[in-house]
Amino acid sequence: MADEDETKEYRWESGYEKTWEAIKEDDDGLLESNVADLVARAKRKRAALKATGAIQLGMMRHLFVVVDASACMFLQDLKPTRFLCVLKLLEVFVHEFFDLNPISQLGILTTKMKRSEQITVLAGNQKKHIEALQQLKDLSCEGEPSLQNSLERAMNGLKNMPAHSSREILVLFGSLTTCDPGDIQKTIKALKDNNIRVSIIGLAAEVRICREIAKKTGGTYNVLIDDHHLKELILSQVQPPAVAGSIEASLVKMGFPGGTPSVNDGTSDSSADHAPAYCLCHIDSETSSLMGPNGYNCPQCGSRYCELPVECKQCGLTLVSAPHLARSYHHLFPIKPFIERAQVPDTTHCFACAKLFVEAETNVYECENCHQIVCLDCDLFIRETLHTCPGCASDPVTAQMKTN
Repeated sequence: MADEDETKEYRWESGYEKTWEAIKEDDDGLLESNVADLVARAKRKRAALKATGAIQLGMMRHLFVVVDASACMFLQDLKPTRFLCVLKLLEVFVHEFFDLNPISQLGILTTKMKRSEQITVLAGNQKKHIEALQQLKDLSCEGEPSLQNSLERAMNGLKNMPAHSSREILVLFGSLTTCDPGDIQKTIKALKDNNIRVSIIGLAAEVRICREIAKKTGGTYNVLIDDHHLKELILSQVQPPAVAGSIEASLVKMGFPGGTPSVNDGTSDSSADHAPAYCLCHIDSETSSLMGPNGYNCPQCGSRYCELPVECKQCGLTLVSAPHLARSYHHLFPIKPFIERAQVPDTTHCFACAKLFVEAETNVYECENCHQIVCLDCDLFIRETLHTCPGCASDPVTAQMKTN
C-alpha cells in the first residue's frame, strides 16, 4: 500500500485528458446509448467492489463523527455553505447508519476556536442525533480547528469500549491547518494502540497529516470533488469495516429488556413498577429529568433506560431488542458473491425482477447455490439491501440447507 501511495500521481501531475471524447453519438445522432453505457459501467464498478468476497463485518460499531466548525466552513464552494451542506448530508448519514447498523452507537463532536466540543454522547437513538444536527445550523463558525483535541476527546470515549466492537472516528475537515497543544504523533500512536480507526474526508485540499493519521490507523482519507462526491464519500462510511484478522470470535452476553407496562393496562399490581425514576442514559447530563412509567428495565440489575440499544452502566450488560439483532445478522454471515457469466440465449429474463435481458446487458449473474440468473441491478440490490438470494429463499431445499 505504501508503494502504491508513493507512485500514485496527482491530478495536476497527470497528462492532459480530453474527457469530452468519452461521449460519442450513436448512429441516430443521439447520446442516450452512450449515457446508458456510462451508467452500466458505473454499476459494474460498484458490483466489482461488492464482489470482493464474503468478508466478515463487525456487528457492533462505536463511531464518533467530528465536524469542523472553524471559520473556513463559512466558504460557499459548497452551497449554501460548507457547514450547512455537511450538516444536511450528515442527517442522511445518521439515518442510513442506524438502518444498516441497528445495534451500533454514534456520537457527534465539533471543533473550533482550537477546542473540541461534544454535541451528543455515544447513543443509538438516531432521532436525538438528527435533532442535534438541526440545532447546529445556527452555530457560528469561527477560529481554527484542533485535530489533536478532537481525536483525544473521541479516543477518551472509545478506548473503554468492549474489544468485540469496532472503534471508529470519522472527521469532516475543511481547514488546511490545525492548531494543536502537543505532539500529534503521540496521539496517533495512542489511537493505533487502542485499535481506533480514523477516516478523514477533506473539504478543501489534501493535508499531509490527515493522510498520515488515516494510513497509520487503518482508515481512509479522501478529498471531495463536489457536493455529490461528498455525499458518496460520507455514505461510504455506512458500511461496517472488515473485522481485523487478530480479533477472535467471542460470545457476547446480551439482555433483552421488555418495555414497562403502562399504569392503565392493569397488567401489574405493584406501584413500585410504575414509580418515576431517573433514566441512566442521561442521569449525568444537565437536562436529566424523571421518566414516566414507560421505559426499559435491565433484566439483570433492573436499571431503567429510555432507549435501546445501550450498555447498562450498572452491570455492563448490552441491552438490545430482538429486531435489532436480527437486522445485524447479515454482517456476520454475508451473502456469497454471485458468479458473473456471459449472457446465454436460453435465459431470457431475470429471475428476481422478471425483466427481459436486452442486448446491452452482456453479462448476467448466477447464484452458485440455486443457479438462478439475475441482472446487474438485482445483483446490486441483493448485495446492498436485501442480503438474501430470492432464488434460495423461494426454494425449500436450498432454504433448508442454509438454515442447517
